[in-house]
Amino acid sequence: MAFEGSCHCGKVAFTVEADTPTEAYECNCSHCRRKGFLLSFVPRDQLALVRGDEVLKSYFFYKHAIEHRFCTECGTQPFALGKMPDGSLMAGINLRCVDDIDLGALKRELLDGASF
Repeated sequence: MAFEGSCHCGKVAFTVEADTPTEAYECNCSHCRRKGFLLSFVPRDQLALVRGDEVLKSYFFYKHAIEHRFCTECGTQPFALGKMPDGSLMAGINLRCVDDIDLGALKRELLDGASF
């Protein structure tokens, strides 16, 4: 199973080879709190960029552990790249960039990113 997402202007599109999420993490770090992200974490090799590499830029802050990728055209941040606590490579998918997900139906769990 797979699901698809994009930035607002459509120049960045991606697919995720995973079941459509039924829960999301709300991170309370300074960045995610301000952006209002609802996140799902998958192994990095399950994320495939369909288009838009040429318009993606990276934003890093604090420990530079997470590469926050954003579209330079519309400013949307569809995903971030980093490592899970066990060291495995991950992608944090911004579920607000996935049209076919009912955001209101997602079970939400707090992720205490402010303490990392």
